[in-house]
Amino acid sequence: MTDKPGRTAIFPCSGGSNCGQIANDVGVKLTEEGLGNMSCTAGIGAHDQKMIDGAKAASRVLAIDGCAVACAKKSLEHAGIAVTQWICVTDEGIKKTPNKFEIKPGELERVLNRTREALSSI
Repeated sequence: MTDKPGRTAIFPCSGGSNCGQIANDVGVKLTEEGLGNMSCTAGIGAHDQKMIDGAKAASRVLAIDGCAVACAKKSLEHAGIAVTQWICVTDEGIKKTPNKFEIKPGELERVLNRTREALSSI
């Protein structure tokens, strides 16, 4: 499955933990695979109107958060952007380790596969 450019906007967390880094890495991989376009979550939080307008124009909006604090999802919703799909790394059974960035074998692939599955269902 590939996506037309601009159709799916991907907004990952890139927080200060292993789970934030997994979320960011998943966004990069999905973009490299042509499943969407990674966008700047911090730009949404900074209320950059051009970025907000771009996100609102997307057919699908995917938020990928490292944990249940859901910063990416909440930033999008606060800016009035409807989140089509939300993935939370800790919901996939990965323990968050703040200020430690080690990603264990198989963790990235687990979340990547779950996210691909979620995208194929919408």
